[in-house]
Amino acid sequence: MPGRLNSATAQPYVLGLFRMVVGLLFACHGAASLFGVLGGAAEGGTIDAGTWPGWYAAVIQLVGGSLVLLGLGTRAAAVVASGSMAYAYFKVHQPGALWPMENGGEASVMFCWAFLLLAFTGSGAFGLDRLLARRTSEPEQSTPERQTPVAA
Repeated sequence: MPGRLNSATAQPYVLGLFRMVVGLLFACHGAASLFGVLGGAAEGGTIDAGTWPGWYAAVIQLVGGSLVLLGLGTRAAAVVASGSMAYAYFKVHQPGALWPMENGGEASVMFCWAFLLLAFTGSGAFGLDRLLARRTSEPEQSTPERQTPVAA
């Protein structure tokens, strides 16, 4: 069993599943805050459009989470999402108490580190990034290289 868990062949698939779960959960937070679904925002409704920082955070959550879920622009979306969660922790939660267990910032910390991991590892398997990269590299391989003449 340990040989299977350390297998390099399984790593992209597990990473892809991790990315999809984290992206889905993050997008759900944004949808709840923006549209009032899944229980709504922390106050039980929606966040007013344009209010700082809640509305902007919700947009980042919905868009960034959706991009990460799909595996499209994963690294860039993960950097933005990780930064937004770091901001949320240090500006909203940390002033209340030092430890995340005391200040209610566990989700912010976990999302921050999960997205930072994805920023460095990429999308893994099942991502649109890989599919698009494969499609763009195929035509280049099938066309012969053309040499441009050098003018003297």
